[in-house]
Amino acid sequence: MARSPTSADDLASLAGLPVIVGAGIAGLSTALHLNAPCVLVSNAPLGTGGSSPLAQGGLSAAIGPADSPAEHARDTLQAGVGLCDERVVQAMTEAGPQTVAQLLAWGVPLAHDGNGQLALHLEAAHSQPRVVFAGGDASGRLMTEALAQQVQARPDIHVLTPACARRIVVRGGQVRGVELELAGGTQLLPTTQLVIATGGLGGLYEGATVPAAQKGGGLAMAARAGAALADMEFTQFHPTALDTGQPGQRPLISEAVRGAGALLVDETGARFTEELAPRDVVTRALAAHLAAGHQVFLDGRNLRGGRFSELFPGIHATCLQHGWDADRQPIPVRPAMHYHMGGIGVDRQCRSTLPGLYAVGEAACTGLHGANRLASNSLLEACVTGRWAAEAILQSRAGQDSPWPASPVAQVEPQEIPTPTPDTAALTAGELMWRHAGINRTRAGLQAVLATLGPRAAHDDAALMGSFVAAAALMRRESRGAHARLDHPRTLPAAQAPRRSLTLAGLEAFISRSSPFKDSA
Repeated sequence: MARSPTSADDLASLAGLPVIVGAGIAGLSTALHLNAPCVLVSNAPLGTGGSSPLAQGGLSAAIGPADSPAEHARDTLQAGVGLCDERVVQAMTEAGPQTVAQLLAWGVPLAHDGNGQLALHLEAAHSQPRVVFAGGDASGRLMTEALAQQVQARPDIHVLTPACARRIVVRGGQVRGVELELAGGTQLLPTTQLVIATGGLGGLYEGATVPAAQKGGGLAMAARAGAALADMEFTQFHPTALDTGQPGQRPLISEAVRGAGALLVDETGARFTEELAPRDVVTRALAAHLAAGHQVFLDGRNLRGGRFSELFPGIHATCLQHGWDADRQPIPVRPAMHYHMGGIGVDRQCRSTLPGLYAVGEAACTGLHGANRLASNSLLEACVTGRWAAEAILQSRAGQDSPWPASPVAQVEPQEIPTPTPDTAALTAGELMWRHAGINRTRAGLQAVLATLGPRAAHDDAALMGSFVAAAALMRRESRGAHARLDHPRTLPAAQAPRRSLTLAGLEAFISRSSPFKDSA
């Protein structure tokens, strides 16, 4: 049984072991694949908390009779709109069938059809049904619980909970430890191998599908330690969150519901978009229809394969809690911040630009997603990057690791940041991000984000992450995938629109007041 050290002496006994911060599916996968003593840091009891248990759709893998990893890769590349790392896409999609087999071996109760084969959902922008799932719409929760049970049965995985990582200690240009906040106070845990598995930054936005506390704390730690972040402008907004009419977290309505035949309609019953178009296309269609004064509903009264409550019991129960019976009536929906394609820039072995620092899952930017994540590739990435990081750590401990050259940092121009206007200053940070760094962006709006959050970034992790997103979005003077600039609506040729990495020093240079910003056409 994994133990939870509480005393300073207990913690000292763990010095030097690999440390994994975050116990969602990516962190649990890393710990299980290590097959060696390690420390797993979690701010909540295993199997709970974070975004992993909230995932509904499932995990994409080419296991159907008419499917192939090559077809899966083509769909992923098309969704990523020219910014995916093709080698990573190929390796990740080829790992899909093996990952499904591993999940079954770990006891994940994946659904089967009437013929005893694994059941597969169809989701947007997939050319084939290839999403394995569990519990109808409880895939993330059941996967997390199964992996947590495997971890709890491993005496070599030392679980620290409740515990939070606060700072990465760097000496001589490499990781030397991590400061942890435990029940007894803040303590240093020495390590030369640290894995960030803390998820994304969706909680920066008002009206997100993820917990409000998820504001990119792991990314902020990495940036303050000197690691480069990549693709920070690419924030994905899910088109169908339940419109509760209330502020705060919005319940997700899985894309699998549209894959099963649900239609998007307005108050007149008319359809206005293609339900299974890429996620960014559907999101902008909904946003435009809402802005034009319409209401938007998801009509799931005639799904293929059964009633809504039978196919998606968890979502149906959530709708009932808010007064909507999806079996009998269309349910109101609106877009919500959902997933971050950017993160800590890593190589094929999940190594960041800071020696000794690794990142997995949503906290990492592997190059799999490019400008727009293909639905359900995130859980595949969480599982596979856990294995890749574990393999890299084991190679490093065996002296077989080779250094990875730092990613090229984006060339930045100084930026003249205006004084916040009264209406901008009155917004909450979440409202500010939603309005000005959300579905549709402009130079003026992004500058307003930097003007408001930039002065707080030195001491506030959420402000730092919001500043990274806004700065990266200002640098990308085009519209591509999930990043839409109303003042730069065209998509540039790929050669003129590369992926970018940005360090904290680069961000500080970008928001410097030293000279005016020249925003070319």
